[in-house]
Amino acid sequence: MDEGTSDAVRERRIVVGVSGSLGSIAALHRAVALARETDSEVQAVLAWEPVGGEYAYRRAPCPPLLESWRAAAVARLGTALDEAFGHAPAPVPLRGLAVRGDAAEVLLGHACRGDDLLVVGAGATSWLGRGLRHSVATHCARQARCPVLVVPAPELLGDLRAMRRRRLWHLPPAAPPAWVRSGRS
Repeated sequence: MDEGTSDAVRERRIVVGVSGSLGSIAALHRAVALARETDSEVQAVLAWEPVGGEYAYRRAPCPPLLESWRAAAVARLGTALDEAFGHAPAPVPLRGLAVRGDAAEVLLGHACRGDDLLVVGAGATSWLGRGLRHSVATHCARQARCPVLVVPAPELLGDLRAMRRRRLWHLPPAAPPAWVRSGRS
């Protein structure tokens, strides 16, 4: 491969938002699959903010606390990447970044070129979750300067939420999902 081609390949980026949730892991897997097809680099970005938000931190700054929050964010990103790939190296060039700031703004700042691709998980699906937090996926889709791929949550996540609701309301366990029943003899 000549040097000009390697520069062009290095130019292609897929920026993916990672939080450690199942939805963000699904987005990371989709980003890696697309990177394999297009010979792109994947930037896994985890955005973090001080506990209580930026406003609270500006009112009472404490650098040692800020450093511990940054270290916790870096550790959470490392755990998410390890869990996503089963502690094996990623099959494509991958760079993990833990960046301080609002998730949507951080992702939009990193996916700033027209030839980038921004991949995000669909986010909260319950009315309560949507009401309490702004949707990062919606904000990114509206404001991005590049194409945005919103990856739906895996079906397993719906099954886990249903089991959690049944346990919360002290209901008897439901029949196992079809994917569990199919494995029985």
